Amino acid sequence: MTRSDAAMTTFSVHQWQDLAAGLRELRRVSRGPVVILTCDPARVEDFWVHEYAPEVLATEARRYPSLDALAEGLGGRVTSRAVAIPQASTDGFTEAYYGRPERLLDAEAQLACSAWSLVDAQVIDRFTRQLTADLLDGSWDAAHGALRIRPQYEGSLVLVVSEP
Repeated sequence: MTRSDAAMTTFSVHQWQDLAAGLRELRRVSRGPVVILTCDPARVEDFWVHEYAPEVLATEARRYPSLDALAEGLGGRVTSRAVAIPQASTDGFTEAYYGRPERLLDAEAQLACSAWSLVDAQVIDRFTRQLTADLLDGSWDAAHGALRIRPQYEGSLVLVVSEP
């Protein structure tokens, strides 16, 4: 089998049953860099949703492998850097709605990020009630309204690059 110049995966390592085997395979098939777009679990809970549904973000944080685990599994020279999320992002992950909280009241938007489906319905009900109330009375905007006009947000999204 010929090796490729590079290998890449996006938003998938947290779903692999055998992380070490998957990382070895990425490294095996690439003679060049291996690139992983993922979330840094150490930063997942540093997001306003934590005030409303800490269970969702805790679930998400537990699912993502640490950057150290990725580096160890990939080997080589590994770097990571935060990736800014644009305000107009059309991707459905939770942080993509950093400045559009109303979107996270939509069940379809919630379910685009699997962590929402891994918590009790009561958590989602509480989130919906509290966020709705805070949007109506202006509490959310008083605390986080600057996010509405921020062109990008640096949250937990990271790009991990391993050079052989």
